[in-house]
This record gives sequence, C-alpha cells and structure tokens, in this order.
Amino acid sequence: MKNSRLLTIFLIVFVDLLGFSLILPLLPYYAESFGATAAVVGLLVASYAAAQLAGAPLLGRLSDRIGRRPVLLLSVAGTFLGFLLLGLAAPLGRWIAGFTAPQAVNWIILGVLFLSRILDGLTGGNISVAQAYITDITDEQNRAKGLGMIGAAFGLGFIIGPAAGGALSQWGYNVPAFVAAGVSMLNWLAIFFFLPESLTSEQRAAMALQKRPPFTFNALLQALNRPKVGPLLHVRLFYGMAFATFQTIFSLYAQSIGLSSRSTGFVLAYVGILSVITQAGLIGALTRRFRENWLMINALWLMAFALLAWAFTAQLWMLLIVMLPLALSGGVLNTVLQSSISKSVGRDEVGGILGIASSLEAFTRVIAPSVGGFLLGSLGRWAPGVFAALLMIWSISFAYRRIILPGRKENLAASAASGQ
Repeated sequence: MKNSRLLTIFLIVFVDLLGFSLILPLLPYYAESFGATAAVVGLLVASYAAAQLAGAPLLGRLSDRIGRRPVLLLSVAGTFLGFLLLGLAAPLGRWIAGFTAPQAVNWIILGVLFLSRILDGLTGGNISVAQAYITDITDEQNRAKGLGMIGAAFGLGFIIGPAAGGALSQWGYNVPAFVAAGVSMLNWLAIFFFLPESLTSEQRAAMALQKRPPFTFNALLQALNRPKVGPLLHVRLFYGMAFATFQTIFSLYAQSIGLSSRSTGFVLAYVGILSVITQAGLIGALTRRFRENWLMINALWLMAFALLAWAFTAQLWMLLIVMLPLALSGGVLNTVLQSSISKSVGRDEVGGILGIASSLEAFTRVIAPSVGGFLLGSLGRWAPGVFAALLMIWSISFAYRRIILPGRKENLAASAASGQ
C-alpha cells in the first residue's frame, strides 16, 4: 500500500512540475508580446516566487490541521485556475480590443498575467505538502529514499516540460498554458480518485486542537532560532541562495561563453538527468551506508568546489565535467536536508516546517536573479560562481558549529549513558 502511495505522490509531483515547466521558459516571450518591458517581465517572474514565499508555509500548516489530501486538492485547483487565466489572456485581449485603446488592452492583459502567476504562486507551494505526505507514510530509516523520489519527480518535470512547451509554442504562446491547465486537471483527478489521506482522523483532531500563532515574519525568525531545526533551515537558506544564483544566471553565463540557446537547454537537461539519477537511484544506498549529517557536510564541500570551478569554466567540455559534482551534491543536499528537517520536529509540525523551508527557497529565487545579474554585469562571468562558492563556505562553517559538533556531543552522551 505504501509503495502504491509513493508512486502516486511521485506522479502527482511530476505532473505538477511538468505543467509549471511547460510555460516557464515561454513566459517572458508571452508577456513581451503584450508590450511588457524587461523590468515588467522580471517582476512577473518574481511575483510567482514572492507569492509562494507567503503561500508555502500556510499550505503546510493547513495540511497539519485538516490533512494532506484536501490541501493537495485545493492547491492543484488553484494551479489549474492560474494556468487557465494565463491561457485566456490572449483571447481576452482580442475580445476587449474593440472597446478600449490598444495600450489599455495591454495593461489589462498584463494585469491578468500577474493575477495568474500570483494565484499559482499562492497555491503552488504544495511540494511541501507532498513532502509532508512522504514523512507520514515512511519511517526515519526510509524517509530520505522517499523524499528522493520527490526530488526525482521534480527533476523529471523540469527536463521534459521546457522541451514540450517549446514544441507547443509554435501554435501560440498561450497553447502551453492551456495544456498545463489540462495537465493540472488530470493531476487533480488523480489525487481525488487514487490518493488516500495519510493522516488518521485521530492525528488530525489532535493537530486541530493545538493552538499556534499565525504565520508571520516573527514566526519565521522563531523557527530559524529553534535549536534543532533552526540550523538546518539556515543551511537550507544559504545553500538555496547559492544554487539559485547558479540556476537564474546560468543562461546569461552560457551566452557569455558563446553557447546557443539549444546547447544551453541540453546542458540544463544534462544536469537535470544527473540530479534525477542521484535522487532516484543513489540516495537510498547512500543513506543506508552513511549518516545524514556526514552526507550533508560532504555534499556542502562538493557543492562549494563545483561552484568555484564553474566560476572559472569557459569551455563546454569543462562545463560538462563541472556539472557532475554540482548535480550530485545538489541531489544529495535537496534530499538529506528535507529529511533532516522533517525529523527535527514533531509529526504535528512537519507540514508547517517544510512549508517554511519551501518559503525560504522561494525567497532565494526572488533575490538571486538580481544579485547574480549585478555581479555578472559589473564584475564578470566569474563573479556569480565565486559569490555562490563563498556562500557554501559559510554554510560549511555554520553546519560544523551548529549541526555536526552538537550532533557528535549528543552521540557521545548517548553512548556513555547506554554504557552505564
């Protein structure tokens, strides 16, 4: 039964990310066709991450109270409506063109585009709910492997989606949006018919009785200051900022070393495939053999090395080599950090705390494009990689002081107590 539910969650996350990535590369072109400037396109892209920053922890906490299944249904329905609005923007423009000035038409359409991305962002933080579902149906020994499947589904969606979206765009930029809406509806039906609730009625009742303060900036600060989960969230934030700098600046970097858009797409697909192999095939064996803290600190070192090497790479063959340790360390960190975070709190807090982790990740995607773009434009293509590597060095230092050393002391204390 658990294996069938793991497969269902894998397919749900895959389809969800497939729908998202269908339109992601085409969104700037779609917006520019309605007169959007580069600054407006940047705001449009950032609006999704900003909305997810607010929505992810709320969805996670709500799933702790009423269950994972209803929140997944609600969030996927919001994603469907967001994609539908996105696809209807162009037909809406043609319909209202006879009633108002052309410039006003463009502004109205851009308003619809912003509304669609904000709606999708508010409800699109359901990856944390899917992760919470995995923690409900796995024990601590198998949790990293289960969460690795989520990461693999995430990666597969990003590998297939952009290519499919590009192929569909030949019939119009809004066609991928309608296809993404259809994919989201299929996802909603899969949840409704095939995914049972992971929390028992007794667990939901107990969680509902617990009173917690509303999610605010202070609540986020309190989570970051908690002794066990706080250091893990800090590492998630610093690692997320470093990796988001790589992701958001990579296309500009690739352009600066002379890669075509097609070659850039192939390199990103190559990274995605390596990440999927790591999270679907290797992470289970690694977590069975090594402690999660050991995997975390070594993956941080490997990521720091890979980002520093990326900073000074200017040829395609070198880039392909550098991407190997980067994809491996990224796949390990994504899985091990989420697993460790879920184990550091009680079951009644898992959804909320994973939502906070997703919110921190969304925050990095709001900030990283501006920081990385400034560094690349003002200092050169090496600067974003060096900045990201320095963030990873800080993460290593922080992890040693706040996670690794306290963990060793706890293990020594536990061994001494068991020997008495």
